Amino acid sequence: MINLKFYSLGSPKTNMDGVINKQKGTIMEIQNSTTQDIGEIFRLYTIATDFQKLKHVVQWPEFERSLIETEIDEQRQWKIVIDDQIACVWATTFDDPQIWEERNSDPAVYIHRIASNPEFKGQNLVEDIVHWAKEYALSNGKKYIRLDTVGENQGLINYYTKCGFDFLGLKELKNTDGLPAHYDNASVSLFEISVNNVMG
Repeated sequence: MINLKFYSLGSPKTNMDGVINKQKGTIMEIQNSTTQDIGEIFRLYTIATDFQKLKHVVQWPEFERSLIETEIDEQRQWKIVIDDQIACVWATTFDDPQIWEERNSDPAVYIHRIASNPEFKGQNLVEDIVHWAKEYALSNGKKYIRLDTVGENQGLINYYTKCGFDFLGLKELKNTDGLPAHYDNASVSLFEISVNNVMG
């Protein structure tokens, strides 16, 4: 099992064998999720979906358990653990052709389904994911970090650009066969970080 940890004091400094100290007395670790985490993963998905309903934005569907099991088996499901509690989960892939189409040939890490534990609200966990993803991309020979959101949610656009992503615009999906239901007949907002520019 992969267990990536790193340090953060002011401006975060990544060490693949370290830990993050987000604040005095608090230790953060980034680890692969396990099958024992599936219940908590789905609880965080439910919380995220309930929040989406309140905001009247496109809502996540009920994801198949088999999807999460496959991601865990392939070590593509991740979690932030703070003081032995799961604070955030997300998934990664190196291949996302239906959303990124011709750009899928670029060497990239694609991030999906970030879901945070509300008990850790305000800790800027996405910024920690981005910082980790830069190291993860470099260690896997990738040049870009990418993610998408369904629709044109200006709040999310502002948030992700604040976290370091470039907003690449809206794209109407041509083929959503096999994708989760919220992608059906949808346009997506595309975001990207060039790792070489950031680290260079």
